[in-house]
Amino acid sequence: MTDLATSLTQGLLLDVHSTGALSWGDVHVAQKVAHLFGEGDQTVQLALALAVRALRAGSTCLDLSAIDQTTLDTDEESVGVPVELLPESQAWLASICASPMVTVGAEGGGDRPLRLVGRLLYLERYWQEESVVADELVARFGRSPEPVSVAALAAARAELLGDDPDLDQAAAAIVPALTGVTVVAGGPGTGKTHTLARLLGVLWRTLPTPPLVALAAPTGKAAVRMQEALADALAELPPDLAAPLDQLEATTIHRLLGWVPESRNRFRHGRTNPLPHDVVVVDEASMVNVTLMARLLEALRPTARLVLIGDPDQLAPVEAGAVLADIVEAAEPGRHHRVSLAGVGLPDSGPVVRLRHNYRSVRTIAELAAAVLSGDADLALHLAGSAAEGVTFAATVEETDLRARVTASGLAMVAAARTGRVAEALTLLDEHRLLCAHRRGPYGVALWSRQVEEWLAGELDDFDPTLAWYAGRPLLVTQNSPDLGLYNGDTGVVVNHDGLLRAHFARGRRVHTVSPFLLEGVQTIHAMTVHKAQGSQFNRVTVVLPPPDSPLLTQELLYTAITRARQQVTLIGSEESLRKAVRQKARRASGLRDRL
Repeated sequence: MTDLATSLTQGLLLDVHSTGALSWGDVHVAQKVAHLFGEGDQTVQLALALAVRALRAGSTCLDLSAIDQTTLDTDEESVGVPVELLPESQAWLASICASPMVTVGAEGGGDRPLRLVGRLLYLERYWQEESVVADELVARFGRSPEPVSVAALAAARAELLGDDPDLDQAAAAIVPALTGVTVVAGGPGTGKTHTLARLLGVLWRTLPTPPLVALAAPTGKAAVRMQEALADALAELPPDLAAPLDQLEATTIHRLLGWVPESRNRFRHGRTNPLPHDVVVVDEASMVNVTLMARLLEALRPTARLVLIGDPDQLAPVEAGAVLADIVEAAEPGRHHRVSLAGVGLPDSGPVVRLRHNYRSVRTIAELAAAVLSGDADLALHLAGSAAEGVTFAATVEETDLRARVTASGLAMVAAARTGRVAEALTLLDEHRLLCAHRRGPYGVALWSRQVEEWLAGELDDFDPTLAWYAGRPLLVTQNSPDLGLYNGDTGVVVNHDGLLRAHFARGRRVHTVSPFLLEGVQTIHAMTVHKAQGSQFNRVTVVLPPPDSPLLTQELLYTAITRARQQVTLIGSEESLRKAVRQKARRASGLRDRL
C-alpha cells in the first residue's frame, strides 16, 4: 500500500513520520489545521500531530515534560517519540506559546484547536471535557446532599452490615448517604456487588422517601452482569428491601442518557434536561472514558448522588482518559469534604473508599496480584515460581499441562453440548480460559485458538472445527445485538437439542437462548484477549506472556489477567517478560488527578 506521506515535503514532519511515530492521519490533521490557522512552523505542526497521536493511544493530552518517556503504542508495536529529532525544549515551548493555533493557560479561549496548560498540550475539545469532569467532581465532592439522620444511619448499619463487618465495605455502604460522589474501588472478589446491595439498602432506609435509582455500566455486557450479580446479593437483604431493589434494571450509560442516533456524543439528557434520578450508580467505572464521564456528570441534577464502582488498577478504557484511576490516584480527592462516620462507629472517610480484602481468589493469587501492583518484580517472580497452591510459572507451553487441560475441558464440553446438557456445557466453558495480550501474531488469540482446535481434532475423530456451527462450539459475541439480547463480550456455547442447534449464554441463574443462525458478530473462543476478559472470572486461567518488547506488556495487563482466576493461574513466558510487565505501568497523560 502506498504511503500517502510520501507527498510530504522534506522537513521535520516527514522525518518523524519516517520513524513510525506518526501515522499519515496524524500528519494530515496537523497540516490541514495548521493551514487553516496560517501556522507554517513545522515544530508547532509536529506538536499538534503528536497530540493527535497521544489521544489515539489513550491520553487526553501530550505531556511535553515527559516526551522522552512517551511511547506510542498499537496492538502490535511500540514506537518511542524520536527525541533526537525534537526541537530544543525551551525553543519548542516558546514556538507553541506564540502559535495562533494555541490558547495558553487554563482561562478563556476555546476558539483555537490546541491549549497549553503548563507542559500539557491538549486538543481543545479534550481540555474542555476534562474541565467538565474536574469541575463537576470537585463541586460534588464538596456538596452535601440533604441531611440524613445519624440515628437512622446507625440503625441501618446494625441491620444491614452486622456486628463485625468488613470496615471498608461498611464505610463504602455508609458514605454515599453523606456525600455527592462516592468511589468504591476494589479488585475482583473484594465484595463490590455485596457492598452495592447494602449501600442501596442504607439509602432506602435513611432517605426521607425511597430514592429514584439508576443502575448503569459502560457496556451492555457489563450492565447485564451488574444486574445478575446484584440480584444474587439482594437475596441476602430483608424482603422489604430486596423486593423493590430487585425491580431496578441496569442499562448502559448511553441508553440512560438517551443517545441521539447518528451522533457519538449527543444525548437527550444534559444540563438543560437533567436525569430525574436521585442516585446514579455506575459499575465497571474503570472502563468509562473522559468524554462519556463528562456527559454523565453534566446530566446529573445538582442534588443527585453519584456512586462509581470499579477496579482502578485494571486496563484503562480503549478511548481517551482513565477517569476512575485519576480520581483514586489523586493526592487527596475531595480533600475539602471529609465524611464523619463517628456516629456509626467507623473511622472518618473521604469520598474514595478502597476495598482491600479478597474473599474469592486463592491466597497466592491475591498475593501475586498485590506484588504486581506494588511493582515488586522480585516478589512476583518468587510467588510465581514457588509452586504454591494457585500459581504456576513456566517458560514454555511444553513445561505445563496446558494441552491436557484445554483438551480435557474442551472434549467434556463437546460431549455435554452434543447430548443437550446446557448447564454442564456452560459450566465447562468458564472452567478454564486461555488469555493473550495480542489479537494476532505468535502470541495472539488467532494462533492459539487454531492450536486448541488442532489439539481437539487430534483427540476426537469426528470433531470438525471448520463447520460454521457445531455442538460444543464456544462463542464470543463481538458486536452488540440488543434485538437478540446479546452484547459485545458475551460468551456462550452451541448445544444440540435432538438435532436442533441452539446457542446458549449464561445470565446468572438463567440461560439466554438464541438460534446460532441469527448470529453475525461472533467468533470461536478457545482463547481471548485480556482486554475482552475484563469483568469476567474463571476457575482457572492460563496467560501467554508476549516477549519483553511487546507494547501491551504492562502492569495493568498482567494484573487484569491474574485477577481473572479464582483458583489457579498459569503464566507462560520468560522471566524478562514477567519483570517487564510488573515494572512497566501504562502511561496515560492527563491533568485530571492534579485538579481534584
